[in-house]
Amino acid sequence: MDVKLEAFSPLEEAEVKRNVFFSTLEQLKGWARSNSLWPMTFGLACCAIEMMGVGGAHYDVDRFGSFFRTSPRQSDVMIVSGTVTKKMAPIVRRLYDQMPEPKWVIAMGSCATAGGPYVNSYSVVKGVDQVVPVDVYIPGCPPNPAALIYGINKLKEKIRYEATTGKRVR
Repeated sequence: MDVKLEAFSPLEEAEVKRNVFFSTLEQLKGWARSNSLWPMTFGLACCAIEMMGVGGAHYDVDRFGSFFRTSPRQSDVMIVSGTVTKKMAPIVRRLYDQMPEPKWVIAMGSCATAGGPYVNSYSVVKGVDQVVPVDVYIPGCPPNPAALIYGINKLKEKIRYEATTGKRVR
């Protein structure tokens, strides 16, 4: 952001621009939201084991500002990890509806993104995006914890972009 400071000399103006941070309230809210994500622990199958590994000491996603919550009312990110069956789909939708705005969804693993190896089964939803809007897809069967951290960082970039532009991207 280019700011013109008429009350200062050119040397003082350069010093102020070097030491003072200029931003908008929306950009500040986007920065705060992206650096304090509270994902909901919602594991449906084997990908949940990898999601639990992210919270462990080796990967420690807490250092990035992501703290797992067990209640949808305290969460702003839903990580769907595993196979979504047609019997579980209404529950996924209900939990999504209980989350406060703004909220985001990460589909983790090939089962959550497209049905995985169970795609030909009559009881499996062919991707969680048929139930809730998905913001970030993480491929793999199962994706390793580093891939989940990469997906969380991509979500952070998306949140900051949405705050800067003012439009929601799906």
